[in-house]
Amino acid sequence: MLLNVQFKKGVLELCVLVLLDKQDRYGYELVQKISERIDISEGTVYPLLRRLTKEGYFTTYLKESSEGPPRKYYKLTYEGRKYLRDLLQDWQEFTSGVEQLIKEGVNSD
Repeated sequence: MLLNVQFKKGVLELCVLVLLDKQDRYGYELVQKISERIDISEGTVYPLLRRLTKEGYFTTYLKESSEGPPRKYYKLTYEGRKYLRDLLQDWQEFTSGVEQLIKEGVNSD
C-alpha cells in the first residue's frame, strides 16, 4: 500500500515518540525499527529528531559503541511524554473517526 508522504510524516513523529517511550535509542536504531513496519528513508527521521530535541521533547547523550564512534542517544523528557500522551489521544480519536466513516461508506451500498 502506498501512503501519502505528508500522512507518513505525521505518523512518523508518533512512531519515534512511542519507540523512545520504551527505551533510549540512537538515530539509526530508530530508522531500522520504523523501517520494519513503514517504508521510510533515513533522511526523514534525522530532521524530525533535531526538531523534537530543539522543542524540548528529547535530550541527547553520547554512549560508547563497540562498532565505531560514540552514538548519540535520544531520551524522552517529561514534556516529551506529555506530548506523546496528547498525540496518542489525538491519534485514537482520529482513527476512530476514520473507522466510522469507512464503515458508513462500506455499508452504504
